[in-house]
Amino acid sequence: MRVKCVLCDKIEKIEDQSPLAKKLRNRPIHTYMCQPCHSRIKVRTEERKTSGNFVTYRNSSKEESW
Repeated sequence: MRVKCVLCDKIEKIEDQSPLAKKLRNRPIHTYMCQPCHSRIKVRTEERKTSGNFVTYRNSSKEESW
């Protein structure tokens, strides 16, 4: 299966029967990212976490009492 990275537009070939290929075929909303782009984002995110400029926004679930 041929896939294209969403960030750098690099075209790669992955195994047709791999779990990633099946996920991309069955759910078109999922996108492919090549390994260099994935590792670059991971490194930059870790840098932002250590610098203190990284904020995760999580919804606080409030339990309603009936």
